[in-house]
Amino acid sequence: MTEDSGTGAYVGAHWYDADAGPLVRPYAMTGGRTKPGPNNVRFDLIALVVVDDSPPGTAEEALLGPEHRALLSLCRSETQSVAELAADADLPVGVVRVLLGDLLEAGYVGVSRPVPPAQLPDERILREVIDGLRAL
Repeated sequence: MTEDSGTGAYVGAHWYDADAGPLVRPYAMTGGRTKPGPNNVRFDLIALVVVDDSPPGTAEEALLGPEHRALLSLCRSETQSVAELAADADLPVGVVRVLLGDLLEAGYVGVSRPVPPAQLPDERILREVIDGLRAL
């Protein structure tokens, strides 16, 4: 490979833009895993992630990968949803789910499940209310 002096890109390499930075495949960040943790926890896009009040020590945190630490720092600033974390970390949602599974299993974060939407009233009841309002 030789460097093109005009662009800083390597001729014959896969880099076409000097500003692209290193390319890491998503499966490399997750160790080839596609499911979060052995418990197969399901992280909804709107599930809220918070840093645990009593996380493991900082020595253990130093053993985490850079993506794990990035997610932790984002969660420390404010409670965020899985979708927000993926956007802020500039990572695919699938990767964020696997990484959050690791953090949840290690005790670094907690996840609050979204509240199920309230059931809508029966259509018959809504029609009776509309008819009653029209009768006024």
